[in-house]
Amino acid sequence: MAKHKTRRQKRTDLISRRKFLKTAGYSALAAGAATNLLLPRYAHGRRKTLKILQWNHFVPAYDEWFNNVYTADWGARNDTDVVVDNVGMTSLNSRAAAEISAQQGHDLFMFLKPSPTFEDHAIDHGEIYGECERRYGQPMELAIKSTLNPKTGKYFGFSCSYVPDPVNYRKDLWDDVGVVPQSWEEIRQGGAKIKQKHGIPVGIGLASELDSNMALRSIMHSFGASVQNEAGEPVLKSAATKEAIKFVKALYDEAMTDEVFSWDASSNNRFLLAGRGSLALNAISITRAGESKKIPVADRIWLSQAAQGPVRRIGLIHLMDSYVIWKFSKNIEGAKQFLIDYVGDFRQAFVASKFYNFPCFPSSVPDINDLIARDPTANPIDKYKVLEDVSSWTTNLGYPGYANAPIDEIFSSWVISQMFAEVARGKMTPDEAMNVGDREVRAAFDKWRLAGKI
Repeated sequence: MAKHKTRRQKRTDLISRRKFLKTAGYSALAAGAATNLLLPRYAHGRRKTLKILQWNHFVPAYDEWFNNVYTADWGARNDTDVVVDNVGMTSLNSRAAAEISAQQGHDLFMFLKPSPTFEDHAIDHGEIYGECERRYGQPMELAIKSTLNPKTGKYFGFSCSYVPDPVNYRKDLWDDVGVVPQSWEEIRQGGAKIKQKHGIPVGIGLASELDSNMALRSIMHSFGASVQNEAGEPVLKSAATKEAIKFVKALYDEAMTDEVFSWDASSNNRFLLAGRGSLALNAISITRAGESKKIPVADRIWLSQAAQGPVRRIGLIHLMDSYVIWKFSKNIEGAKQFLIDYVGDFRQAFVASKFYNFPCFPSSVPDINDLIARDPTANPIDKYKVLEDVSSWTTNLGYPGYANAPIDEIFSSWVISQMFAEVARGKMTPDEAMNVGDREVRAAFDKWRLAGKI
């Protein structure tokens, strides 16, 4: 299981949430503060506007609820016209850069991964965490490690939810070869048998896209490898990384297809739902799309925890919903209040997302295990029960450290997926690819260290 040291064990690099809130002047808002000390309620008066940018959710029912029901109700209660704009997931970074360049845009900007490279353009979101903790209890460490810069002491974003990345697999095919895909070694062995017998491959991306980046890091972490250590120092070049690269090469040779080199973020969804794949790492968008569209193969696609590796069972987040309030936002106070209220109403969001978005403040969905244990739209009805311990095996981008600026840059420049792909294609040896990756990683860390961000 994925385990992390608490921030209370660190005094410098790993900043305590409570100590940070205190030094930032927010101690009155943290848990245990006087109950009459609240973040000032968004003032009524002249009607205002709150502009929110989000992605096009993989579960369309969520956008219908958020855009047309929840924000309309919140706006009515807060004398605010809420405008929601949705864009494709690959457009988020370019839209953010454009808004920063123009110094205008949305009051709330939602990223699908941590956004530390935009820290200088964002407000400090610590006040929001403090008030949410006072009202709703402690957030998951996953959220803190995804939005806090321990070097500067600034919360560059606010995470209210995350999307786990379970194993999606064709139960009929895996039953046929007598293998349960609980570990990476079982996935390799069983995947090879299925491909040989049925001609249906495993689908783990080796492309320059988000899903490949997440899946390959999950494999690395399960082998004991990582891009950085807990103190935020680059450690990509290691025996554990080499073993992970060698494993992926074997998995590709024995059980995969060359299609994975040119995939986009929805390719593995289409792959399984078309009946052309035996297994993929993905959010539950695969099974939910199959259910809503009544695709025959959907009932045969089951879910499993993150796969066990030689060192640990661990899975990187599939997505991390990270909201940023720009310094140039025209309605900063309204944006803060919206996030605080949204966390309090998150049970509605969890249901509207059809269990896609999990809460970063666990107490906001107190009956979460009851909900996922019996879903009448699923077949079988308890298909999603496997996610009840998701918090114990899901970790943040940057594990075992924080999601810092070099980690973000490395993720966005596809260093890791290219490293694995070059070896799988036979163009480099594991050592050669690891050396190239290590140089790029260290260059990114040097750049952001000079900028004072790590």
